[in-house]
Formats: sequence, structure tokens, C-alpha cells
Amino acid sequence: MRRRMKKMTAKSFRSVVAIVAVSLLPFHTSQAQTFDFDLTKPQPVYNEQDGYGYDLLPAPDVRKPAARPFYFSVRVPDGNYRVRIGLGGVKGGNTTVRAEGRRLMAEHVLTAKKKDTQTVEFVVNKRSTLIEGDRRVKIKEREKDYLAWDDKLTLEFNGPQPAVSSIHIEPADVPTVYLCGNSTVVDQNYEPWASWGQMITRWLGPGVAVSNHAESGLTARTFIGSFRLDKILQTLRKGDYVMVEFGHNDEKEHQPGDGAWYHYQYQLKIFIDKVRAKGAQIVFITPTQRRAFDDNQKTLKNTHGDFPAAMKEVASREHVPLIDLNAMTKTFFETLGVEDSKRALVHYPANTFPNQPKALADNTHFNPYGAYEVAKCVVMGIKQLGLPLAQHLRPDWQDFDPARPDDWHTFEWAPSPMTENMKPDGN
Repeated sequence: MRRRMKKMTAKSFRSVVAIVAVSLLPFHTSQAQTFDFDLTKPQPVYNEQDGYGYDLLPAPDVRKPAARPFYFSVRVPDGNYRVRIGLGGVKGGNTTVRAEGRRLMAEHVLTAKKKDTQTVEFVVNKRSTLIEGDRRVKIKEREKDYLAWDDKLTLEFNGPQPAVSSIHIEPADVPTVYLCGNSTVVDQNYEPWASWGQMITRWLGPGVAVSNHAESGLTARTFIGSFRLDKILQTLRKGDYVMVEFGHNDEKEHQPGDGAWYHYQYQLKIFIDKVRAKGAQIVFITPTQRRAFDDNQKTLKNTHGDFPAAMKEVASREHVPLIDLNAMTKTFFETLGVEDSKRALVHYPANTFPNQPKALADNTHFNPYGAYEVAKCVVMGIKQLGLPLAQHLRPDWQDFDPARPDDWHTFEWAPSPMTENMKPDGN
């Protein structure tokens, strides 16, 4: 059933992309309006005429507590938006809120019966492929189904009993954190895949936005070549951050001059120069480890060759702050051990998900638990570097040690209804 729903929504996503394609001028947040929706009253199903409404799944019955996830979308121009959600209902609730491509914003918010209410607030970055004029980001065919590249800001309400009473959306003038990378960073749209880029939003408060431009299978070269850096530069300004993690796929490039010490470093220097020319702060992140244990079954092999060292050398020479995620995830995997480390990755028996006749065994791509833990590694790196960005951490943040990860047995995740058995590009 979930698989059929995904196919139907893919068709609607493509129609949205076609609509966006006829736009002649880029939009800016300053042109956007403020929205208020009372979800205790009936709202329309999303349509082009209204430009807002319940989306992707059937609308919930406002007379009854929601027993399943639902989506709500609003058509808005590109930009950052402050979103304020009123939670609570006559029967109480347990609500998780995600935005766009499963970016985690709030989790397990409990409200008791009757008059108990809570408010959660965060900032969502919404973007389209348009750069300027007729220039657009060259997205992959599979990305045309992504919620991140359409003309809507989409909110997902999930959990055992999502209870949402109101939605407020307004333009937000805040610093933006732009993410550049591959499948370990991208907003993975479908269960059971996940990345740290769509989990880090959980720990950043409403004083900052995250704009994730990563995509599965990309290298530093192909990221630049598909105009994703150009898209970032269009709105990048002083006070913003650009976080760069590459290496997984760069190590498989074999054109003349490729390799860690020349081509890879050359591409990284492009990021440095372009970002600094805009007055923004660049941050390097070494590539996450693969789950590849040595013969002793206790320590990980180095599957990235010289690439982590090459990034460190550029960072040292150019005075770029660096988060050594390679070292952190090595500690994380080795702490979990050979068997339990599978719990952080897409390792599932056959028939765990709809239309999944074969077992999934992927030693590169994270599941929600693994992505959640790796996001905490990145946040700790931000704190350890003393970046001003750390001032935007939420009050409930607790410092994290990858040698003492959260217990996977007790990790709770409200799965999104859309699933995909196909492995993301790259490895």
C-alpha cells in the first residue's frame, strides 16, 4: 500500500516541477506572506488554486485524534520560514514534526488530554532548482520526486498520535547553514534510509536555518558541475555557514589527475575561495566511515585511502575549521561492535518494509538511528570548534561522546509512510 502511494505522489511531484519550470524570475523570502491555519477546523486538500492544504495522504478527521501521519503543504517562494506549530488536542497527543525531505524538527512532543498544549518553533529553508534567468540546478531524475526541490513548504506530522491545532508560517531573516555532500548528508526522502544532514535540524533552534544541497552519489567535482554551489552562492551572505563533506565517491574517480592530493584538494579550494568571497564561514567535515571491520573483528579498515588526510591538509593550510567525522564514526562503529553496528545502517531482514522481498544489507548508508547519532557527532564538532553556530543549539541538547552512543534498543522513530528499497547512489 505504501509503495503504491509513493508512485502516485511521484507523478504529482513531477507536475509541480513542471509548474516551477515556467517561472521567469527567482523568488525571495521578502516577497512571501504570512500564513495561519487552524487545524481544529476543516482545511482543503492541497490544490494549485488555494496553494495550501493537506497533501500526499488523505486529510485527517478533525473530529477525531489522528492515528496516522499526515502532511500539510503551503506554496511559498524560495527562502527561510519561521514555523510555529501548536500541539495538543482533546485526547492528548504524541507528535513528531518533520519538514520537507524528512528533516527532523521536533520529536515525541507529549500533550495531555483536554487543555494541555505546547508550541514548537523552528525555521525551514525552502528552495527550488532556479538559480537566475533560465539557469537551474542540474538535478538527477530521482530528485524530481524529492520534496526539497518543489514550490511548496511541506510539513510532516507523525508519531503514535499526532495532535496539531495550528500552523503559523512567516518569512525569517536568519543565518543559513548550507550542507554540501553525498548520500551520507542528503535529505533521504524514503525510509529506511537517513543521513546526518536531515537529523542535525533537531538540535538547531529557530535562530538558524539549514539548507541541504547534498545528493547521493556526488563528488566535490559533480556537486560543483551540477551548479549546486552556484545555487548556494546566489543567496549566501556574511554570517552564513557552508559545511562540506566529500570523499566516499571522489575516491572512485579515475580521470587523469584525479586522486586525493591533486584533484580532490583542488575542488576543495574552489569551495573555500567561493564561500569566503561572500564573507561566509566554511567548515570541512571528513567522510563518515564505512562499516568494514578488519580481520580481528574489532577495528575498522580505512576504506577512504588518503582522502581524509588530504582534506585535513587543505584545512590546515587554508585555516578552515574541520570536524573529523571520520574519526568519530570509527569510534562509534567500533564501540557498537561487529553485530550491533548493523543497527546503525540499513540492515533489515526481507519483508521488513513493503515490497521488500530480499534482505537489505548496506554498510555505508545510515538508518534513522545511525543518522541521529552521527548528527550528534557533527554537533559536538561544532561545539568543540567554538563556532558561533553553537549559540543556536536547543536547550535540551546534551553533549555527546561517540564512545558512549545512545542505546539502539531504546531509540524511537516514527517512520514516514513512504519507503524505498532501492539503494541510494554511491557507496
